[in-house]
Amino acid sequence: MKNTIRLLAVIAFLSVSATALAKPKWISLFNGKDLAGWFVRGKAVWTVQDGVLTGDGGMGHIYTDVTCTDFEAKGQFRISGENANSGFYFRANPPADNPDGFPRGYEAQICNSQDAYTGWLWKPGKPTGKPTTPLMTKDGEWFNYRIKVEGTHIQFWINNKLVMTYDDDEYKSGHFAIQGHNPGMKIEARKLFYRSL
Repeated sequence: MKNTIRLLAVIAFLSVSATALAKPKWISLFNGKDLAGWFVRGKAVWTVQDGVLTGDGGMGHIYTDVTCTDFEAKGQFRISGENANSGFYFRANPPADNPDGFPRGYEAQICNSQDAYTGWLWKPGKPTGKPTTPLMTKDGEWFNYRIKVEGTHIQFWINNKLVMTYDDDEYKSGHFAIQGHNPGMKIEARKLFYRSL
C-alpha cells in the first residue's frame, strides 16, 4: 500500500512538473479579416486585405489591445515603396503628451536602406542593439521576425537565424505595435502571434 501511495505521488509530481515546463500556446494577434483587437494613432492608414495587415499614407502606429511583459512574438513582414521604413514595437505605449507620436518602448527595426537596418533594436529615435549579421532582408520580400524578451534580455531572429542579443531595463511592459513611417512607403504584416513567458 505504501509503495502504491509513493508511486501515485511520484506520478502526480511528474505530471505537475511536465505541465510547468510546457511552453504556453501561441495566441494570434491578428485575425486576418479586420482591425479587431487593434487601435490606431497618427496619420498612417491601416487596412486588411487577403489576410494581410497593411499600413501606408504617412507616420503613425497601430497598437494591439494586448500588453505583455515577458513574451515571444513572431510574424511575417514586408516593406516597399519610397524610403521604406517601419518597425515591430513591443513593451510600447503611446506617449501621454503626444498620443500620435513615436511610441515609448522598444522597436525591432524594419528598414533596408539605412545603416541601422532590419534587425537593430531601437529605442525612441536611437539605434541601440546592433545585429551580429549583415542586412538579411530586401524591400518587396517577406521575411520572418521573432522576438523573445525575458526580464532585461532581448533577442531577435530573422528567418530563424539569431541576429541580435541585448540587455536593457528601460521599458517593462506595453503593447505590440507596427509603424507606418513616411508617405510613399508601405508596411505589410501577417501571421502575427505571441505567447507570454
